[in-house]
Amino acid sequence: MSRREFLKRTALGLPAMAMGSMLSGPARAAGLLTNLKYQALVPEIYASIPKPPVYSQAIVIGSGFGGSIAALRLANAGIQTTVLERGSHWPNSTSRQIFATDVLPDGRGYWQRTSAKELNTLTYAFDYFNGVLDVTSCGTIDVWRGACVGGGSVVFTGVMIQPQQSYFETIFGDLVDWNDMNATYYPRVRTMLNLNPMPADIYNSGPFGHSRIWDQQSAKAGYVTTPTDSIFNWDVVRSELKGTSRPSAIIGESNLGNSNGAKFDLNQNYLKQAQATGKATVYACHEVTRIRFDGSRYTLDTNRYAPDGTVTDSYSLTCDYLFLAAGSMGSSELMVAARDRGDLPLLNEHVGEGWGTNGDSRVVRSFSPIASITQGSPCASMLHQPGALPTTLENWYTPAIPINLGIIGSLGMGFDMTNRGRFVYNAATGKAALQWPANGNDAVVAAARAVNNKIAAANNVVTGVPLFTADVDASFTAHPLGGLVLGKATDAYGRIAGYPRLYAIDGATIPGTTGAVNPSLTISALAERNIEKIIATDFAV
Repeated sequence: MSRREFLKRTALGLPAMAMGSMLSGPARAAGLLTNLKYQALVPEIYASIPKPPVYSQAIVIGSGFGGSIAALRLANAGIQTTVLERGSHWPNSTSRQIFATDVLPDGRGYWQRTSAKELNTLTYAFDYFNGVLDVTSCGTIDVWRGACVGGGSVVFTGVMIQPQQSYFETIFGDLVDWNDMNATYYPRVRTMLNLNPMPADIYNSGPFGHSRIWDQQSAKAGYVTTPTDSIFNWDVVRSELKGTSRPSAIIGESNLGNSNGAKFDLNQNYLKQAQATGKATVYACHEVTRIRFDGSRYTLDTNRYAPDGTVTDSYSLTCDYLFLAAGSMGSSELMVAARDRGDLPLLNEHVGEGWGTNGDSRVVRSFSPIASITQGSPCASMLHQPGALPTTLENWYTPAIPINLGIIGSLGMGFDMTNRGRFVYNAATGKAALQWPANGNDAVVAAARAVNNKIAAANNVVTGVPLFTADVDASFTAHPLGGLVLGKATDAYGRIAGYPRLYAIDGATIPGTTGAVNPSLTISALAERNIEKIIATDFAV
């Protein structure tokens, strides 16, 4: 459908929707002029969204890694599946600016808030809107969550790494067999997502001078760096370098989406294939607020959103099989509230426990050589420091800084099996919220700092950015994990204890860490393993 056709279809309904937003929606909701602005920029997200069927055999809540994999495998098995996603379905374009940027964020960037602190430490104000990234503030920790069709695959930095066997077995024990994962499920995901390290021609191009500096500095400090597998489509990155696509990855866009589809996100593989079967349908702009069970079917109270965050309709949907894939935050919030509100009282005491940050931190040093004008966002390599708290640093870019200032960034991940948060229900609000200990990341910070200090000393550069930002910051996580942990809140395959045909199939099943690597590959491989077992046994006739 052309952009002009979208404008025609939505022009009549937009003023009424926007006026309703001003008259009856939240005070912060975008008004008529704001909606007109975003409709002009991305008319596709204003297209009419159909109402889901009242009854579906299976419903999947969420369209990130776990949800998209569940949707495809259920659809391939002939099971009529409804996928509910609270965020919009954003298009791609090689010429248009579909998404906001870290440098100039607007409402497209963030979910239902009017300001956010970027990783450059500056706070930006923007329109209240249903943007792609939900930054949920939980005391001393900000949790980053995808809020769009495709979930985290749209807003992450693309790195997908398999953990070391010893770390994996420490995390999962006898619940999950490493050999099965290594031989079958990790490779299955790699093939589906076409994971590959950065090719030499891209690594040696101008926008990745900071990646080469990162490797050189690490080597001078005695570290061995290894290439990282990535979901980025290197042919699209090459088209940016050639000038045949609008620049995105090569100018440091990633956290708020890549407009040209440079990331091979889930909309281009699992979700696309699931919907092509005719058995799975993704309904954007639908958020589940409450779950009940009558002994036969699950009932889901559901809100439908307009792009500006206004609730335009509310209704109940039912299903026989319910898959929670709203991310560790969303799935845990729903289940804790359902248990403590009395809607699903048989959920056990482990629901809402075992939540962790994957040991995430942002690590920087400054006054490094400048080898390019910009810093490309795809990661080229990583290093690993074993020890009391094993730590990985990955070559990162500097989000929200449009030109290369000689600041070298890393994403740190510490293998912390100790510090955990939990979800607590608040009867006054009717919602569950994360409680995270104020000093929960102290050990992670210390371990990342030790590695960064060693590299800085070997290269005569400065840790942090003086007068601007600290050397290590663990006040956020882009990798929330836990809350419905395998073997505790669920069985070994994600079946939630206490209720039939109720499953967790996302990062909530992982106990707070994936062993000092990015969790998306392990989330995906576990989802492939678990849905295969569930379809074979729970749907058997």
